[in-house]
Amino acid sequence: MADRTSSSIVINAGKSEIMTIIADFPAYPTWAEGIKSAEVVAEGSDGRSDQVRFSLETGPIKDTYVLAYDWEGDEAVRWNLAVPGTMLSGMTGSYRLEDAEGGVTRVTYELTVDIKIPMIGMFKRKAEKIIIDAALKGLKRHVER
Repeated sequence: MADRTSSSIVINAGKSEIMTIIADFPAYPTWAEGIKSAEVVAEGSDGRSDQVRFSLETGPIKDTYVLAYDWEGDEAVRWNLAVPGTMLSGMTGSYRLEDAEGGVTRVTYELTVDIKIPMIGMFKRKAEKIIIDAALKGLKRHVER
């Protein structure tokens, strides 16, 4: 398995509130940079999404793909690429939420992305880091507003 890129941020809210926002896929275009649409295509018995179709436009990358989700209550969510896009050939990731001192929550985002065009590993990790940092900052702004 490829190396994962990871980053964390502290958000001034509880795990339940943050996970509710993470699970609200149709709202992603309002806070997740590059996401143009997110459509739930399969819902699980717990009421959370099992599969979501995303349309992404960030820089030169424009793609549509489906992610499959595995939820662990308000503690974590993991995903992998269920239906590849024209550029994306693989994606695995997760959000992990941990209580931190002072009633805040530490959110850790891990991501591995594989694309169909060759890319030097160093550049791929840098792109993953940009995606992660933008997502964490967008999530923090959205939750704390």
